[in-house]
Amino acid sequence: MKFTKMHGIGNDYIYVNGFAETVANPARLAREVSDRHFGVGADGLILILPSETADVRMRMFNADGSEAEMCGNGIRCVAKYAFDHGLSRNNPMKVQTACGVLSLALQIPNGKVSQVTVNMGEPVLKLADIPVDGGAVSAMEGSHQFSFDVGSQTISPATFVSMGNPHVVVFVEDVSRVDLPRVGPLVECFEAFPKRINAHWVQIKSQREIIMRTWERGSGITLACGTGACAVCVAGALTGRTQRKILAHLPGGDLSLDWRENDNCVYMTGPATEVFSGEWIGR
Repeated sequence: MKFTKMHGIGNDYIYVNGFAETVANPARLAREVSDRHFGVGADGLILILPSETADVRMRMFNADGSEAEMCGNGIRCVAKYAFDHGLSRNNPMKVQTACGVLSLALQIPNGKVSQVTVNMGEPVLKLADIPVDGGAVSAMEGSHQFSFDVGSQTISPATFVSMGNPHVVVFVEDVSRVDLPRVGPLVECFEAFPKRINAHWVQIKSQREIIMRTWERGSGITLACGTGACAVCVAGALTGRTQRKILAHLPGGDLSLDWRENDNCVYMTGPATEVFSGEWIGR
């Protein structure tokens, strides 16, 4: 099976061209190729497939084999692969995901895609639709702010947002002091989150700039999370901590986010990078 490794600011996936390759068991393949010692090494597997409603279709699997609805960094790389490898020359490009068809505007300075702006759609804020069990979290003073206890630690103030997949955003004074390997899995699997959750800790630098760290559902600590950065943009604006247009600093690089008032959609802009291609012969 031929594959290509790509990343969006360090959030790396193994991409398979489903126009030419058939993957019988993508969940198992995701676990195998993602292994950083015995596989290729990645945060997961993304299949680029034919679509009846868009230019291409994207299926995304985490490193543990679980299928996720969306990946913001991954979808930028899908568009780059599709354009650079001739699957579609449309710009903007339409990509079908498990949470709908998204539109992507491509920057192509030298014949190959370098940056992509994705219309990530409207955020979902109703707890039941994220989904979050409202009976297992406590509302705090102020809009869209909650607290909950995991282990011996209280997580607050927390804001819940879905960008097609579930996120919790926690604001802290210093993200470097968060014990992410310990608290991340506890939050991901907390009883209030029936589909588990992506968890982000955020430090405010200014009304237009934040720093964030991520524990990603099914993959653990990742260098970046595009849908998570979009959720952070929404959470910051909702709680009055930031403006609706921000620059997010993630461990792997920067993303520009814009929660536009005219259509209520979040627009994410960032790079997409192809690293190498190879052939997987299995274990």
